[in-house]
Amino acid sequence: MSSGKRQPKLRGVPETLLIPLWARAVETSNSDPIIRDDKAVEMVAAIDYDFFRFESSWLSQVGVSVRTKLLDDATRKFLARNPGGTVVNLGAGLDTRYERLQPHSAHWYDLDLPEVVELRRRFFAETDQYHMIARSVLDFGWMEEIDLKSAPVLIIAEGLLMYLNEEEVKSLFQALANTLDNAEMLFEVVAPIMVGRSKHHDSVAKISSTAEFRWSIRNSRKVVDWHKKIKYIDEWNFYDFHKSRWKWYGRVARLPFLKPWLSNRIVQIKIS
Repeated sequence: MSSGKRQPKLRGVPETLLIPLWARAVETSNSDPIIRDDKAVEMVAAIDYDFFRFESSWLSQVGVSVRTKLLDDATRKFLARNPGGTVVNLGAGLDTRYERLQPHSAHWYDLDLPEVVELRRRFFAETDQYHMIARSVLDFGWMEEIDLKSAPVLIIAEGLLMYLNEEEVKSLFQALANTLDNAEMLFEVVAPIMVGRSKHHDSVAKISSTAEFRWSIRNSRKVVDWHKKIKYIDEWNFYDFHKSRWKWYGRVARLPFLKPWLSNRIVQIKIS
């Protein structure tokens, strides 16, 4: 890791990766944290960026903490069932899940754009089990760099798909289904009401560049229509967890007639 602070060269969607990093660092200092991420605290201290701009973004801060916990728990369950499995984290940003879970028997790949991987390399080193891939998620050549056949595979897409359009999301799912035979996928869906409205988001609106939400889906089960090998398994709405932390907004977001529009969630599917 480099000594001294350096400003990250991130614009547009890549800049948004600093939001969950900040959120996990803040959560770690909470007296009763949803998750702990000491590595995030270390990275925030080492990066030359105005994280103070997010100080009032409490909805994002809680949301990132809840989604992190949901994905951590689901990943642990996958690894318990498949201790020698393969995990591919798409649009990894500055995620620290590999360090938090310490899945030493798994093969783990963090994939993101070259400028993001360059920043990751300041804080993480590759090993025989842990690898970084500097590619766009839509450059499907990354699937040829990984052995996706010899062990069960888990694909994670956190904080990613909302920045793609529907055709891009659909093409990604179809490419995965055409390639994989024994896999699970965990992906985040942003609230449908937020598509095209990032300027109203409590944290994305505060980054120094522009990033827009381009995709969501009201009925998660509809993704099975994209390929015959895709099977819907489960989903978890953020607002159903740690309810006291959501304050008044959680009560509104859980109202039956608003829930389909305000639902931020993690969806689990199987590809087989």
